[in-house]
Amino acid sequence: MDRINQQILHHFSRNGRISNLELADRVGLSPSACLRRVQELERSGIIRGYRAVLDHTRMGVGFVAYATVGLREFTKASQEAFERAMDRAPEVLECHNITGSVEYLLRIEVADMAAYKAFHTDVIGTLPQVNAITTYVVIGSSKDARA
Repeated sequence: MDRINQQILHHFSRNGRISNLELADRVGLSPSACLRRVQELERSGIIRGYRAVLDHTRMGVGFVAYATVGLREFTKASQEAFERAMDRAPEVLECHNITGSVEYLLRIEVADMAAYKAFHTDVIGTLPQVNAITTYVVIGSSKDARA
């Protein structure tokens, strides 16, 4: 990973739709050399894909929370069952298996508090693997670099 590849990744992380011509100009390469590097970064799996950054507020999402989830048993079967349930839940944008006193950290986005309560009660609360849930409501975000 040399300095030019780092610059390419920096520009892509800020604007995944940047044209090859503009990217090449910004990193000081010819367009063909820049394209070869981008294709190699894609082939090697360093660039795994491209995404749109969505304005969730305009999509009706006004409530964001992080929730920690503790499981009753820390077994492979219990983890897999919980992760499958979270994969099926469109409200869960992120599900991380973490270290510490609980097993999971979730990022949950829904319309409002009533929608979160329904999700908490009807989805997470019904899973037999779940032992404990702690919710942290986001009241503002001064930095969010996720794409």
